Amino acid sequence: MFKRMPLLWFALLGAASASQAAMPVVPREQPALHALASAPSEAELRATITRLVSFGTRHTLSDTKSDSRGIGAARRWVKSRFEAIARDCGGCIEVVTPSQIVTGKRIPNPTEVMDVVAIKRGKGDPKRVIVMSGHLDSRVTDIMNSRSDAPGANDDASGVAALIEAARLLSKQDSDATLVFAALSGEEQGLYGGKVLADYAVAQGWQVEADLNNDIIGNSRGQNGVLDSTTVRVFSEGTKSNETAAQANYRRYHGGEVDSPSRNLARYMATLADGYLPDLRVRMIYRTDRFGRGGDQVEFLEAGFPAVRVTEAHEDYTRQHQDLRTERGVSYGDTIAGIDFRYLARVTALNTLTMAALSRAPAPPTGVAIAGAVATDTTVKWNKVPGAAGYRVHWRDTTAPQWQYARAVGIVDHAVLRDVVIDDWFFGVSSVSADGYESPVVFPGFAGSFERSPPSAAAAQ
Repeated sequence: MFKRMPLLWFALLGAASASQAAMPVVPREQPALHALASAPSEAELRATITRLVSFGTRHTLSDTKSDSRGIGAARRWVKSRFEAIARDCGGCIEVVTPSQIVTGKRIPNPTEVMDVVAIKRGKGDPKRVIVMSGHLDSRVTDIMNSRSDAPGANDDASGVAALIEAARLLSKQDSDATLVFAALSGEEQGLYGGKVLADYAVAQGWQVEADLNNDIIGNSRGQNGVLDSTTVRVFSEGTKSNETAAQANYRRYHGGEVDSPSRNLARYMATLADGYLPDLRVRMIYRTDRFGRGGDQVEFLEAGFPAVRVTEAHEDYTRQHQDLRTERGVSYGDTIAGIDFRYLARVTALNTLTMAALSRAPAPPTGVAIAGAVATDTTVKWNKVPGAAGYRVHWRDTTAPQWQYARAVGIVDHAVLRDVVIDDWFFGVSSVSADGYESPVVFPGFAGSFERSPPSAAAAQ
């Protein structure tokens, strides 16, 4: 039986409920992401790498007709795996094979470079796209040797295995944005597969919010003997590859050298790892790639899309780009013996979590701008985006690697930070969904915009 309560108690309760209803939404811990954190299967990853290694070589210039050896057989097998996942989810995935005929320094004769791409359309905002990529091709010491066995177990069957496993895990889950899982070709010959996919994205009108390029992610033992199965490196460019001279001048004066959308995507991944992967730490590297080296994410950056490279913490160069041999007791070659499948599963989980979180959050805010010169307060403005139930304003010390402070401000398009002086901090804005998924933080102006081609009004920023 309910006891009769004083009318004043009901009035207070009603006032509290109204106050709670008006409270701005904030990011929330997501049980679905905790479930994904432990979902990747070591057995599935092992089976994929074993099959890819069995093709002998996957060199871009290798056989395309054989059913058992060469790049052609490997591409067809990956396509069949995507098609099997599509059947299992009732046709939720479309498989496409964009290609280009290319020639170059490492491709002397016209050759078809073909990517194998699985597309899971978003339900709410299908033009907004989250990409996970890895390259299918392999090589030995001589970059032009397309005949010798080149197992490519870690470089980069590990990345392809991870994206196939991510596709399997996410295929039956809802997402607002479109998810793309791309096995690329031609990386070792000149990043051609990345260009094929970036060009395809532009032609399709995709609004690519992120490319997570996974290249060499399965080894936990460095050449120097260091064992580290709890760290993964995420490389990100500091300034946007496609900025104009005017935009560069503005950035140099007002800041933004460490706040490209790719850099804030790396911060986003690090935050997810801290919250959902207690046994894996993201080490953010403030470079586009390893020193003097490159990967397919570079072609996405050149096209104006945010992109990062995910790579193991400590590389073993005796296993990369090597003829299979043993010298002075050292076994050379990229064989499956060099894969730590537990570690690979954790890196796969990081990618899967990131794709899920990005695709369930609203798009990052657009048109972010700040004002407050010769004032003690800072005003932050932005354009609202579809699906956002609220926004958060962020700020940090100009030398801090991560965002330090945040304030939920509701469904508005501006906020004033009292007694926060614009001169002393970097600022940004994120969007939040009604169920508590948050977008990456967007730094003001073109330097931080996730848009490939922001409106002309912001072009000078």
